Amino acid sequence: MDMVQHSKAIAKREWGAYFNSPVAYIFIIIFLALTGFFTFSVSSFYEAGQADLRGFFLWHPWLYLILVPAVAMRLWSEERRSGTMELLFTLSVTPGQAMAGKMMAAWLFLTLALALTFPVPLTAAYLGSPDWGVIVCGYISSMLLAGAYLSVGMFTSALTRNQVISFVLAVVVGLFLILAGFQPVTALLSKWAPSWLVSGVAAFSFMPHFETMQRGILDIRDVVYFASVIGFMLFLTHLVLSNRSGR
Repeated sequence: MDMVQHSKAIAKREWGAYFNSPVAYIFIIIFLALTGFFTFSVSSFYEAGQADLRGFFLWHPWLYLILVPAVAMRLWSEERRSGTMELLFTLSVTPGQAMAGKMMAAWLFLTLALALTFPVPLTAAYLGSPDWGVIVCGYISSMLLAGAYLSVGMFTSALTRNQVISFVLAVVVGLFLILAGFQPVTALLSKWAPSWLVSGVAAFSFMPHFETMQRGILDIRDVVYFASVIGFMLFLTHLVLSNRSGR
């Protein structure tokens, strides 16, 4: 019970920290503006004449690549820079409890930003008869994708007290997890690497799993993939924090 209470207390503190500063409002405004621009202008939502959100979800991996590390970079870097991480761990809070609370608050914040895009599916419903099952599946996959990016950002934030370095590292890792399955990358690897290695690298990519769910196919293997990425990155984060806290 103490573990749950400590995690909730930290999540509440982190949640308040977002909205006690302009960070949350700026992020949400930028996210909504960019999703609107890419959906309606770049993807030509109205000109396509189809009541679906493929052009909306298409850009999420690339938007999250930049925006989610910007949210995650302060999670531990700020604690280390200000010296509050040592204070936090001298209390009866374990690294795992602190990590769970921060992850919970940040993921809920990203989910809130995603939920505020509700005018997009409403617009599709106004223009036609969209498949709501596909749309719901798309939102679930987007939430999982955001959580995976967030776990990467949390790990890189734990590595350094410099937020800029944390941001750059998270972007680089996220870019690898996007491009690993792209055909040009696999074609380049196949010229010198064995097929099992090419398949292994491609399996790390976000995109095949994300795109499958975008088609309305909620395959348990795709959910397990995202859960595995999140779990693995949180495990690495816990190792770093435990080492720094001496636990």
